[in-house]
Amino acid sequence: MFIDEARIRIKAGDGGNGCMAFRREKFVPRGGPSGGDGGHGGDVVMESTQRHNTLVYFRFNPEHKAERGEHGMGSNCTGRAGHDVVLKVPVGTQLYDAETGELVHDFAHPDERIVIAKAGRGGRGNQHFATSTHQAPREHELGWPGEERTYRLELKVLADVGLVGYPNVGKSTLISRISAAKPKIADYPFTTLEPNLGVVSIGEAPHEKSFVVADIPGLIEGAHLGAGLGVQFLRHIERTRILVHLVDVSDASGRPDPVEDFKVIVGELQSFGHGLDEKPMIVVASKADVANPEKLKKLQAMAKRKKLPFYEISAVTGMGIEKLKYAIGERVEELREKQIAASTDSAIK
Repeated sequence: MFIDEARIRIKAGDGGNGCMAFRREKFVPRGGPSGGDGGHGGDVVMESTQRHNTLVYFRFNPEHKAERGEHGMGSNCTGRAGHDVVLKVPVGTQLYDAETGELVHDFAHPDERIVIAKAGRGGRGNQHFATSTHQAPREHELGWPGEERTYRLELKVLADVGLVGYPNVGKSTLISRISAAKPKIADYPFTTLEPNLGVVSIGEAPHEKSFVVADIPGLIEGAHLGAGLGVQFLRHIERTRILVHLVDVSDASGRPDPVEDFKVIVGELQSFGHGLDEKPMIVVASKADVANPEKLKKLQAMAKRKKLPFYEISAVTGMGIEKLKYAIGERVEELREKQIAASTDSAIK
């Protein structure tokens, strides 16, 4: 089950209470305070991992509590500290404070680890309150409470390339041809109900390169208002470097104008915001093996006017697939190098 949003309540462990005790030992004529300190509670820690790709665990387990520290004991024995709770989330998860809406942390890389609820400190035992004039103190401290927080988790999958377009234009078939991903494929709209990721390899070792493609459920006009599946999945292509826009140029879609199809999807991207409409884009004429020549010519002319790269493919026959795959790979590498150069320049400054 693909779950990309969840709300959790967490509680760090309380500190143990300090102990009030006095020494009662044979051959020790003058005892004294011997109350040990309480143990610290356990923290709640969140860590990113590549082993998970959904937030389903948190949807059905919304409450998490760390262990409290044990109370102090006599003979100056400190109570045992509580165990931490480590919550593992997929890479790409964003952690928000549910009350303020503030972004607490963006887990953009694997093995990132932060404390999201601090444990309570253990209370001091009465041994700490002894002075030269107060030699039998009965004071001791209670443990401090651990933090309680409510968070909202939002997952944005990490991919280099995002496939967009109307339902049933061939996005799932394309990702199944260029990667090992096995999405559900059928001849009816909205077959894809959740994002699918595929790793695409180009070249041969030792010069082999790869990129990640995300297949997003199809959009229709009015998606930003909730039509169809809405735009709840578009967040998953916010982090992509490039968009590949598939347009059906066959007569099977029942829509007469491929240019209008293109404009509708671009309009939905603009309505969603977050700069999706500003990302580099490649236009792909899908189902070219059964293309309507007039539709194909019209879409190609539009891409030329907008100075967008244009490719014809048939995911069923394999026509144009390799050419498109290498073109996407080259564009991704180019954008990666630009990002690395920009990061280096900013580090030098």
